[in-house]
Amino acid sequence: MKAIWNGQVLAESNETKVIEGNHYFPPESINKAFFRSSGTHTTCPWKGVASYYTLDVDGKENPDAAWYYPEASELAKQIKGHVAFWKGVAIEE
Repeated sequence: MKAIWNGQVLAESNETKVIEGNHYFPPESINKAFFRSSGTHTTCPWKGVASYYTLDVDGKENPDAAWYYPEASELAKQIKGHVAFWKGVAIEE
């Protein structure tokens, strides 16, 4: 699977985990050059507290377009640290 935005591959892996229709990419599969930590956090009742990344590709920003659970709950431990996308990021095979 590939995560693509603004013509660049942000992440690529054969080992994504799908939860609630979202592909979570292993942390080692992301191209860190395109990711900047965001101060945004949200809480999922069963997964825990999510942290976000702003994507920066070729001078264009996509705020909070990627998220991950640095300390996932016991129910979601299989996605701890994995990164998922939204806000126009295409997920393709």
